[in-house]
Amino acid sequence: MRTREQRASEKRARVIGRRWRHNPLCRRTDVVEAWTALVVSVVLWAGAPLAGLAVGWWAYEGARSTAVEQRAERHRVLAEIVEGSYASAPTGEGDRRPVKRVNVRWSEPGERARTGETRVHAGAGVGDHTYIWLDRQDRIVPAPTSDTVVWQHTLAVGACATGVAAAGVLALHALVRRVAARRRLAEWEREWARFGPEWARDRT
Repeated sequence: MRTREQRASEKRARVIGRRWRHNPLCRRTDVVEAWTALVVSVVLWAGAPLAGLAVGWWAYEGARSTAVEQRAERHRVLAEIVEGSYASAPTGEGDRRPVKRVNVRWSEPGERARTGETRVHAGAGVGDHTYIWLDRQDRIVPAPTSDTVVWQHTLAVGACATGVAAAGVLALHALVRRVAARRRLAEWEREWARFGPEWARDRT
């Protein structure tokens, strides 16, 4: 026994089928709407995900190239905390633990000791050791972008692109349906103006 959903699906299929078949009562706007519905379905199920995949891949390549450049230009050294902290705040990049700014001292083979300012977790104190990242000018810089952040960026950009593509297609479909409805209403008004008086005269 067919369910209510099956009967509703078959009814919709018959309605769409009548739009595709040659029918003297089928208007041009009906054909346009039928073709538009088909194109929208294909784009929503295939085009939008492909667009998101393409944009996500582009974002991944850019983020990965940036990460590779950062790893090539930065190196990590062990430093000692030499002075207290201030301005506790989250670190960002997904880490919400409280941090603090401290002064650290480090030295590399063959070079004199240097000092600078960096951020460490709030539990660290004077005399503790922490790793810092330096650029080619020996300035303290953030750690290179991790693979996790690269993938998070990729997925976020790809998902946004998919949503934007789907929203654009649906908006275009709504516009086409609105224009078709207006044209259909105008056609009805013209036909009524043509045949309405004759119909009213026949009823009198």
